[in-house]
Amino acid sequence: MKKQTCDFEVIYNISLNDDYFLLKLLAEDELPNIFPAQFVEVRIDGAPNTFLRRPISVHDVNYNKNTISLLVRIAGEGTAQLSKINKGNLLNLVFPLGNSFSMPDNDNILLVGGGCGVAPMLYTAKYFMNFGFTPTLLLGYKDKESILRSDKFAKYGNVFYATEDGSFGEEGNVLNHSLLNTGEISFDKIYACGPQPMLKALGDMAIKKNIECEVSLENLMACGIGACLCCVQDTVDGHKCVCTEGPVFNVKKIVW
Repeated sequence: MKKQTCDFEVIYNISLNDDYFLLKLLAEDELPNIFPAQFVEVRIDGAPNTFLRRPISVHDVNYNKNTISLLVRIAGEGTAQLSKINKGNLLNLVFPLGNSFSMPDNDNILLVGGGCGVAPMLYTAKYFMNFGFTPTLLLGYKDKESILRSDKFAKYGNVFYATEDGSFGEEGNVLNHSLLNTGEISFDKIYACGPQPMLKALGDMAIKKNIECEVSLENLMACGIGACLCCVQDTVDGHKCVCTEGPVFNVKKIVW
C-alpha cells in the first residue's frame, strides 16, 4: 500500500486524563483504505529536541466524515508538545504504515489490549464488526479511573475489563482474567496489543492451547520506513523491521 504524507486539520484535542488525550483529525483529500493495527508517523512541531516523527496507532477512522482519531499517551517531550495542539492547527502525518491484523473466520475471536495497546483495538473491533463479526474484547487498566472510552468500545463487541486493583471488572492483569483461564471458554483466534511481557505470556498461552494468535508489537520506531533499524524484531525467519514488516506478527514466528 502506498503511503501518503499530508496535513490534517485538528478538529478537536480532548484531554481524557493526566496521561492520555484524544485527537480527531480531518483530511483534505479522501482517505485511503486503513486496516486494523496500522499506524501513522506524526511530525512534532515546536519541540526542539524532537527530531523524528512519533508512531501512533490508528484509534478510529470515519470515512463518511474523512477523519482519523488518535488516542495518545503522554510519554515524553514530543507527545507532551503534541498534547498542546489546538483546534484548527495542522498536523502532518505519514500514513497508513505497517501491515495489519488478518480477517477472522468467525465470531469466536478475542481482542486483548493492555496499556497503550488498548488504542488500536477500537478500530479493529469496528472494522471486524463492519464485516459481520462480533468480537469479544478484554481490556486491561491500572484502575477504574484509567479506563478510556468505554462507551465507544461497547458499540463494537462484548467488552470485559481487568484492573490491577480490582476497582472495575476482574482484579489483576488481562492474563489473570477468567476469559483466558476458564476451561469452558475458548477462542479460535486472539488479536492483541500491549507491553511485550503481556504479549509474550499471551502468545505462550495461545500456542499451548493451540489458539491462533496475532500480536501488534510496540517496539520503538523512529523512522517508520525501515531505515534506522531501531525497531528490529528477531523472528524464526530472521530479523524483521516492525515498522515495515510488522507491527503485526503471528506469535509462532516471534523469537522473544
